[in-house]
Amino acid sequence: MPITKKRVLTFFLLSSVFFGSSQIKGKITDLDNNTHLQAVSIINLENKMVYVSDDDGAFEVSERGVYLFEKPGYISKTTELKTNAYYIIQLQINTSELNEIVINAYNVPKKIKQSIASIHIISNEDIERGNDINIVNILNRTPGVFMQSGALNTNRISIRGVGSRNLFGTAKIRAYFGDIPLTSGNGETTIEDFELNSISRLEIIKGSSSSTYGAGLGGTIHIMPKNGYLNQSEIYSKFSIGSFGLTKASINVNHGTSSNGFRAIYSNTQSNGYRDNNQYNRQTFTIHSNHFLDNKNELTFLASYVDLMAFIPSSVDEETYLNNPKKAAFTWQQSKGFEDAQRAVFGLSWKHQYNTIVKHITSVFTSFRNAYEPRPFNILTEHTLALGIRTRLLGDYKLFNKKMSWTLGGEFFNDFYKYKTFENLYEDFPEGTGSVKGNQLSNFKEKRNYFNGFLETNYELSEKTNLSLGLNFNQTSYHLDDKFPISSSNPDQSGAFKFKSIFSPKIGISQILSKHLNIYSNVSHGFSPLTLTETLLPDGQINTDLKPETGWNFELGMRGSAINNKLQFSLALYRLSIKNLLVSRRTAEDEFIGINAGKTRHDGIELSMNYLWIEKTNISISSFITYTLNKYTFRDYMDGDNEYSGNKLTGVPSDVFNAGLIMDSKSGLYGNINFQYVGAMPITDSNARFSDSYSLTNLKVGYKTDLAKKLELNLFFGLNNSFDTAYASQILINASGFNGSAPRYYYPGNPINYYTGLNLNYMF
Repeated sequence: MPITKKRVLTFFLLSSVFFGSSQIKGKITDLDNNTHLQAVSIINLENKMVYVSDDDGAFEVSERGVYLFEKPGYISKTTELKTNAYYIIQLQINTSELNEIVINAYNVPKKIKQSIASIHIISNEDIERGNDINIVNILNRTPGVFMQSGALNTNRISIRGVGSRNLFGTAKIRAYFGDIPLTSGNGETTIEDFELNSISRLEIIKGSSSSTYGAGLGGTIHIMPKNGYLNQSEIYSKFSIGSFGLTKASINVNHGTSSNGFRAIYSNTQSNGYRDNNQYNRQTFTIHSNHFLDNKNELTFLASYVDLMAFIPSSVDEETYLNNPKKAAFTWQQSKGFEDAQRAVFGLSWKHQYNTIVKHITSVFTSFRNAYEPRPFNILTEHTLALGIRTRLLGDYKLFNKKMSWTLGGEFFNDFYKYKTFENLYEDFPEGTGSVKGNQLSNFKEKRNYFNGFLETNYELSEKTNLSLGLNFNQTSYHLDDKFPISSSNPDQSGAFKFKSIFSPKIGISQILSKHLNIYSNVSHGFSPLTLTETLLPDGQINTDLKPETGWNFELGMRGSAINNKLQFSLALYRLSIKNLLVSRRTAEDEFIGINAGKTRHDGIELSMNYLWIEKTNISISSFITYTLNKYTFRDYMDGDNEYSGNKLTGVPSDVFNAGLIMDSKSGLYGNINFQYVGAMPITDSNARFSDSYSLTNLKVGYKTDLAKKLELNLFFGLNNSFDTAYASQILINASGFNGSAPRYYYPGNPINYYTGLNLNYMF
């Protein structure tokens, strides 16, 4: 017989009569995202009495003893509860039951299978199955997501084709680290510099269905830092080496009491790189602490610092790509171009439970970035400082005797961005000197204001039907101050640009068809902000007629399980229609302007399947398949006199297929193998040139054993691109040749390469 809330309440009342007031209370949370878990079964292993956590994850038992905590989607946990104590119980997700886990993607916690949009979870186990150097292989197993990586510090992420036309870096996709925005006020995002060992999991929301995270056209990547584990202390160290002079060392320290968790992670990664002028050196330091002050207040602190020194080989022409892929672009090699950057984010979050109906979460944050980047055409210095606050109310309400969960809030931050350019005089000095700073060429100070207000509701129309409504309001403005002396060749570019307010609504519905099958659909609106650089015309004036890209996403999908829950699957079909397509038109070697050129249509299919072949005491074997079919086209696109309507969207593969096999054993042996196929992609808007399709195979094997009662050893070996495929790991779309040189479209991918190392984990 199912356990209902009425029976649970009756049991608590009877317990009070026969046993007196309960003195053992606590709260149950998701280990990764601190979401409170409701409907957790709490079983007294001695007398088999069963209790259930309430909607806020709170529980209360009548007597001391050893209890089993169980919830579908999570690994069961046994804990001894003693009288006159308050407990925080952290449950870890079970990756074989991802459809059952509770997500916090919309700030309204719900099971992923009841979500009204396409959401993909990348767990800590998924991260550990790779080489923990580059996130590209992990993201590219996600249907609908494609990350191109020209080097460890040169990357571009697109979701459902959005962001594929950004020439350098990632744009038009929002990202958060905990509650801290990683996306700048002009829509640019960098996530690849974060230490992978500091991440517990990623929730990727595809499409513009997340009103609470800014309604970005492509979607949102929510990175969850690894929490401090309660009631345990450990030191986890790791050292690895690999091809191209790769070395990495890290140390991970965790200390937890009954109500406070603290984690600190340091890493140092170095590589000579496969190509010339490709050296890389990165140090990271991450601190994350969570404090359960009492049953109504929680406090979280997060800090992350990255110090990066990375040389840039840049893209090469077709002849070099085919015949000498190790070679760097000539001018970048001669100038020894590099990026020297320091960046950090800091955030403090407070969660307060007013009562059983309403809670309040507020985060304050700041971030900075300093960078020095010599390029062949000039030397760039940058300084960015951001300050902001994000606050929201969450509550539950009964409407027509049906439960309605809601969140209402806002996010505001200011970006202060200063940048200067200088002459690069490397050609005036002997070869091998590298970049030399010359006269100043420009001096700008930019202020960017960003406000995002949101409302999200989830209403239970019936036991099987959920309705979700959302609304996002955005206001973005820029102010540019040109501090360089004005002359006939240097016009004053000072000015301001304020976008019209953008309202982005969404509506979605989720329906339970059976115990093992859910379907959903949604319609949502999204937008992508412009960068101030894109609004500048060659004469230095701001193009006030330029409009941000906006679009509507229409989606239908299903999630479910079969064959005794051994098979978990999800399927999504969508259409994303975008207008005011922004095109970067190159006017000189280092000069681009933005123009609104038309419309695009993004039709796609995304499939994900996981199957558990064997699950026994001594061994488990599982497999996965993901597939993405992209049919993205220009619907109305004129660039000057060139008509590109009907052509395929540039920079996106036609399809992506992944398949993998995973094995774990009680003996300590483990391993996985992953095969990936990437279809051809258009390089030019005219579709006159395409990249070649390619296939990659990566594998990793390892062995875990206990050296002592509290000391664990983990040895591992991995091989990437096992069949030594020659491929382009990133494409520079619509590249132009200057001074008679051929266009540089290609970033050559790494050939076959290995990594190996060991982990030591000591439990106090």
